[in-house]
Amino acid sequence: MKLGKYSCLITATVILLLLPFSLSVAQKTLTVAESSNFTATSRYADVMEFIKALQRQSPFIRVETLCTSTESREVPLLVIGNPVPSSPLDLKYDDRTVVYIQANIHAGEVEGKEATLMLARDILLNGYSDFLKDFVILIVPILNADGNEKLGKNRRDNGPELAGIRYNGQNLDLNRDGIKLESPEIQGLVQNVLNRWDPVLLVDCHTTNGDYHEEPVTYGWPVNPNGDRAIIQYMRDAMMPSVDALLQKKYKTLSIPYGDFVDWTDPGKGWQSSGPEPHYITNYVGLRNRLSILLENYAYADFKTRVWGNYYFLLSLLEYCQAHKKEILELVRNADVNTIQRGLRMSSADSFAVEFELRPLNRNVTILGYEMESYQDQNERIRPKKTDRKRTYTVPLLYDWVAKRSVRLPFGYLISVPDTRVLEVLIRHGILVEQLTEPAILQVESFKVIGLQAVERPYQGHYTNSVKGEYSVTEKTFPTGTYFIPMAQSLANLAASLLEPESDDGLLVWNFFDRYLVAQWGREPQTCPVYKLLKPATIAKQTVK
Repeated sequence: MKLGKYSCLITATVILLLLPFSLSVAQKTLTVAESSNFTATSRYADVMEFIKALQRQSPFIRVETLCTSTESREVPLLVIGNPVPSSPLDLKYDDRTVVYIQANIHAGEVEGKEATLMLARDILLNGYSDFLKDFVILIVPILNADGNEKLGKNRRDNGPELAGIRYNGQNLDLNRDGIKLESPEIQGLVQNVLNRWDPVLLVDCHTTNGDYHEEPVTYGWPVNPNGDRAIIQYMRDAMMPSVDALLQKKYKTLSIPYGDFVDWTDPGKGWQSSGPEPHYITNYVGLRNRLSILLENYAYADFKTRVWGNYYFLLSLLEYCQAHKKEILELVRNADVNTIQRGLRMSSADSFAVEFELRPLNRNVTILGYEMESYQDQNERIRPKKTDRKRTYTVPLLYDWVAKRSVRLPFGYLISVPDTRVLEVLIRHGILVEQLTEPAILQVESFKVIGLQAVERPYQGHYTNSVKGEYSVTEKTFPTGTYFIPMAQSLANLAASLLEPESDDGLLVWNFFDRYLVAQWGREPQTCPVYKLLKPATIAKQTVK
């Protein structure tokens, strides 16, 4: 007993003696932004050295590799926990849940890179360790490592002077890759974060230079109406207004929903969100029945304000999630259960939106803006220019994307061509794919193409398609080996977004089915090789691995 008391006393004394040293080391662990008084931003080597410094000071961080970039840079994935799990399997009987934060997806938008490094440090070393009671926090501070190293004059007005570029080493915009999964970075995000760790929340840090206002932080949430409506409504009506209020009250930082005026010449028409397309990472994660947030720091604020705004927003968000952890987990579980149950009992009332319209919410938004004047740019376009006259606008908030036209959801999709590219992208997304083990004669809905139009100018390396066609019910024999994608799975909303012929952002749009849709060997209209099984059927099949 006495020996135990002396041991505790000696241990406590050592801790007290080491504490000033530990605090001193932590205080010296500064980001490039901090150490330069917010005149510069981190290079890739700076980020990696900062992470190593955290590893030397804390046992609660482990580093995985999200991916290896096109130019052979390892993109670090920080796993922070107390204790730090060696894999997601460690959390099977653990009350902690996973939150994921990424930054620098566009490498010219650097505030999140600096803020997430600061956040990781302060959780590990400087007093925010309480979050680790409830969360395992994953952070990718430099998603676009290749773009980060291509320094040039920053297009932002208020520093840092030099920053990276928007696109990655393949000349692709990573925030347009949520469907086609062509970049190692987004493949890594899906495989090594979403499918592996299954975070309840994703936060994607950006910078915006849209319409002029005073608020340094703007934010968005999933808006694609094919996602779980309960998640959308919860984030829209409960979560984000509360985070907004907490950010202002506790951290004295103003924020508004991300967007722009519908018409800058007539601001009273309203403030509108960005589009609902799933290739945007925030919307993509919403289709996976998880919460996601688009954080857009305001470019016209100075760099220091932007970094701290990003940092305080993340703190506010973690505080909210900690206080509402149980209801968030229940929301996500219910979304998965409801999606699977819908797939088992699919009816004619279950539909998928293929055309959308934007409607106002039942509340207005207040924008601390400016009076605007017009000018003509060098391309003779009329552009807005802010004056020094501040003006407060209280206007409709257009943030509710709803179905304008819908089609019926099936019990499952059958793909009549053995295309390995299609199979690979479905499996990369984590979607359950089965394969017929014997032929089946099935009554299905087909889509005959009567008009296929590619854009004149390539977009993200693709001549993306728009399609018109006609649906009809037919009986068709599907051979052994035909791919079958059941809708009784948690990723059914994503599967439909990929496979519906009229999906505005699906595989047909991104040219995966071009060779089967263009009439190369005759003049007859082609039928999309994706068929819809509208009634339950007994099919001999097995899972594709």
